Amino acid sequence: MTAAFAVSGDEVDTALIVAIDVSNSVDDQRYKLQIEGIAQALEDPGVIQAIVGGAKGGILFSLVTWADQPTVSVPWTHVASEADAKATAKRVRGLPRQGGEFTCMARMMRVVSDKIVPQIPSKAAKVVLDVSGDGKDNCNSQEPIEQVRDELVSYGVTVNGLPILEGAGPEVVTPGAPAAQSYLPEKQQQDPLEKWYIENVKGGPGSFVLPANGYADFGRAIRQKFVLEVSELGSRVRRVFAANRPSFFTP
Repeated sequence: MTAAFAVSGDEVDTALIVAIDVSNSVDDQRYKLQIEGIAQALEDPGVIQAIVGGAKGGILFSLVTWADQPTVSVPWTHVASEADAKATAKRVRGLPRQGGEFTCMARMMRVVSDKIVPQIPSKAAKVVLDVSGDGKDNCNSQEPIEQVRDELVSYGVTVNGLPILEGAGPEVVTPGAPAAQSYLPEKQQQDPLEKWYIENVKGGPGSFVLPANGYADFGRAIRQKFVLEVSELGSRVRRVFAANRPSFFTP
């Protein structure tokens, strides 16, 4: 199996699996901040341009919510226009509240590897698993997270991380307030969760970890990640970062 694996259908630039943590550390407000952040990112003009501006003019999008067990909340959806993106955003906003107790990331990756990647309905130039959460895997899985991560990479999947750094600042969202400042890794001490994501989650050529400075910053972070993951510009930016921060990006 490779990143070009597909069941049938037209080609797309990227098959993007967004996997968000809904374990017991994620209360209703935090859940809403994640869901709204993803929806707003899909509606963002820069993200839409990145989606439609590729060689194939579209992507496949899937959303997985995970805690004790993963749930495919949005199955594979073709996004090839502004209307598609906005319709997908509306679908994301309408999802019922998901939850769970533990942070079972390795279990989520196993389901992605066994059931989600093999069902990609179109040939994809690249397949990306975008993992976000506010803690380490605490599920005592029968297989180490690095093992299933490496299996995904062997299939041609790039695994990127979005750790939500809870100690990065207050989670107060003020209507009309300016967007949170972009994450500048060279100006901040590395958080232990970020380091864990770099060592255990990130994998594959061009992979990277881009933290959110608390849940209120999730929308900014996921928007930047979407652009990096689906656009040709993102490929060039990743190469620049890889040259300057080899622990942050994998060339």
